[in-house]
Amino acid sequence: MALTFDSSIKELAQNPKAVEICKKHGMNITDSRIRIVQGWSARKLAALPGTGMTEEQKKALEAELNAANL
Repeated sequence: MALTFDSSIKELAQNPKAVEICKKHGMNITDSRIRIVQGWSARKLAALPGTGMTEEQKKALEAELNAANL
């Protein structure tokens, strides 16, 4: 199954390219605080106000993850 914006943080964190894409767009999924939400999707995590991600960052992250075909 391909990794997408709707994949779990745990799945994304296991793929170095996905980690790189997430960091590029402002989502550090290797941060130790993320462990408690590993079952969440990147979409759900990005929706939290505490991430500080802009709508543009969220859209760019979604587009790049979905297009990467990981």
